[in-house]
Amino acid sequence: MDMIWKIRGREHDLSRRGWIMGVLNVTPDSFSDGGSFASPDAAIAHGLHMVSEGASVLDVGGESTRPGARPVPAADEMARVLPVIKGLRAAGGEFLISIDTSKAAVAEAALAEGADIVNDVTGLRGEPEMSAAVARSGAGVVIMHMQGTPMTMQASPHYGDVVEDVGDFFRQAIRRAVACGIDPMSIAIDPGFGFGKTPEHNRQLLHSLPAFTAPGRPLLIGLSRKSFLGWIAGSPRIEDRFWPGVALTSFCRERGAKIFRVHDVRPHREALRMTEAIMGDA
Repeated sequence: MDMIWKIRGREHDLSRRGWIMGVLNVTPDSFSDGGSFASPDAAIAHGLHMVSEGASVLDVGGESTRPGARPVPAADEMARVLPVIKGLRAAGGEFLISIDTSKAAVAEAALAEGADIVNDVTGLRGEPEMSAAVARSGAGVVIMHMQGTPMTMQASPHYGDVVEDVGDFFRQAIRRAVACGIDPMSIAIDPGFGFGKTPEHNRQLLHSLPAFTAPGRPLLIGLSRKSFLGWIAGSPRIEDRFWPGVALTSFCRERGAKIFRVHDVRPHREALRMTEAIMGDA
């Protein structure tokens, strides 16, 4: 089945070769790398390094969405992300830039500086202006499922059936987005692993990934360094989450996922390409 993601009027074919999305946090408090790339120069250099290792997209975020995180003012978020986006775009290259935000004002400012994609953890539910901003720009958009907010999402996640509930959310969210003028070909979806889910919920979603390819939109997986991997590995240490994450990139690609949001680009890209070669998609 053809898998096209339309971004800023350009159609990108993900049918045979998936993408790596490199995580570029410019926050002081993200769960695994907060403060590591707080200065624009450090963030730009790291972003370009990830591109050199095979990232097709850089996902720039200025507000932590770790469990328990509090929102930051839009002005602070823009001060963090806009110089980085401007610097990355000035560097040239074929890579795309995603803005990881749930604020319409931040998204619009980032798109004006050259971002191509809006990655909204609220699934376009956080601010009503967000859908209009995406529609006007023709940007790609990632609609993610989250139960609750980052501050509350892990307090007591519950579902009737997590696979059915998340699937219903996507069907409704895509309809709402299209009604707001967003091109359905511009939409990608993300089940939101760890965003209002227990480890068992995450496991069930992974087991049922093909159910989320039914809408015909690219499926994004964001599991890199998350606590669920520690649950699998039986260790609370972040460094012990690396290899389980690489293994899941291979597993999820075979199950239909197309975009992988990761911190460590090269090993995930190698796992992705090896899996595609075995599948006959390379």
